[in-house]
Amino acid sequence: MKCLAILLVCVLCAVDGWAQLCAPQPGAENLAGYGIVTQSSGYGIGGAIRAIDGNYDTNYHNHPCTHTDKDYEPWWKLDLRRRAILDLIVITNRQDCCAERLRGAQVKVGDSPDGNNPVCGTITDVSQARLAIPCEGVEGRYITVTIPGRAEYLTLCEVEVYGHFTETENELTC
Repeated sequence: MKCLAILLVCVLCAVDGWAQLCAPQPGAENLAGYGIVTQSSGYGIGGAIRAIDGNYDTNYHNHPCTHTDKDYEPWWKLDLRRRAILDLIVITNRQDCCAERLRGAQVKVGDSPDGNNPVCGTITDVSQARLAIPCEGVEGRYITVTIPGRAEYLTLCEVEVYGHFTETENELTC
């Protein structure tokens, strides 16, 4: 029933042309806080941890967002420390400037720590602060946000990951 409800919500969003505006189900747990984060480089005060700190402010100058240097194919990675079945990933994008930098970013999910995992979704619309990527049952331990094919700054103000773990905490894979 849970899968049907998630599918229905995302199908309705897609029918309306707003697939990236789907919201997590009521009571869904954000798994991101269980993980460890890294990114391709650091710029100023924008450390990787800022994307899972619970601060949804979209103004980088208030210190809530990650920020890489202008890397070729910059990336940000979340290691959940155990496998999960994912339903939805929600990214809060910077809004004080530069929101368009995230256009074309890919969200990848899988078990490869090098980020060479299948693409769960691509960000095409950056007109809203919250961008939802329905993953609809994709499994994996690693979530990577990357901007392929160009040199760019990667800034994420928050990343939420909704789904459920397939292993108990006692079975953590390190």
